[in-house]
Amino acid sequence: MALIAVSGHPGCRYEEVARITSQKLGFELLTQSRIRSLTDEEFGAQTPIPDKAYPTLVTSILARLATENHIVYCAIGGELQARHFPGMLRVHVVAPENIRIGNLMLDSRLERGPARQLLLQLEAADRADRKAKFGKTKATADLFDLVVNAETLTSEQMAELIETAVESAGLKERGYLSHAAEAQLQFQMRLKLARYGFVPPNKITLRQKMFAHQSEEMFANLLDFYRIAWDYEPRSFPIQYDKDGGVLEAFTPDFYLPEFDVYVELTTMKQAHVTRKNRKVRLLRELYPHVNIQVFYQKDFENLIFKYGLNDRPVRV
Repeated sequence: MALIAVSGHPGCRYEEVARITSQKLGFELLTQSRIRSLTDEEFGAQTPIPDKAYPTLVTSILARLATENHIVYCAIGGELQARHFPGMLRVHVVAPENIRIGNLMLDSRLERGPARQLLLQLEAADRADRKAKFGKTKATADLFDLVVNAETLTSEQMAELIETAVESAGLKERGYLSHAAEAQLQFQMRLKLARYGFVPPNKITLRQKMFAHQSEEMFANLLDFYRIAWDYEPRSFPIQYDKDGGVLEAFTPDFYLPEFDVYVELTTMKQAHVTRKNRKVRLLRELYPHVNIQVFYQKDFENLIFKYGLNDRPVRV
């Protein structure tokens, strides 16, 4: 696939460069307003997006689109999202201050003084946005494959340079992102988003529950992200009795996935907990051989998703 990430200094008209580039190449244009629209469709218009979750959310959106389109992505930080994709070209548009002030004068119909003040405000907002979302106030030149200067080049000429670079690198010939690669990347991104409680509206199982461990709540969010129905601790299985038939000990698995008739027990890295749970699971399997139960660590979430083919479920991202 081809992913062209275009960003630039405020006042450089890099948005125009991205638009012309997408038209020349026939690629889909993804802007920040389009990202907001796609996010509203998936999670609802009232869903706040934490700054720290933004890069992960954008990567998830890009992965979904990349299975059907080559993309020109125009937004700050695009060079960081692009690193997740094999056929990337990271472009940065720069220009001296006087050129950028002149652009703002024309675009916003301002005198030089107010245009300069506007540029300072845009630069400050750009730095704050980068800091909040990516942890750094500016991007360094080594993050880009192509840096173009708007002092002497028009937007059209810069788009032509980008088109030439795309053709020279053979990015179009790579084809779109495979569904297998997208599934792997989506899982990584959705697992991160689950930590922020991101779940699709109207299709979730999550209720006002008190989970015994944070990993259980994160796992519930992940299941919701994949539209997988679940019940939390729905049943206890007696596993040890006294001589009169009274229940001495019972085992309650963490989750039950009714669509797949499988119980899921999460565990921690503490060996004492692992040993106790393994013993309970062994007794449960001996006494209830028809019950399907899986025990795994947090790092094994992905194994469950791919074992049961849950990554093949359609998710609008």
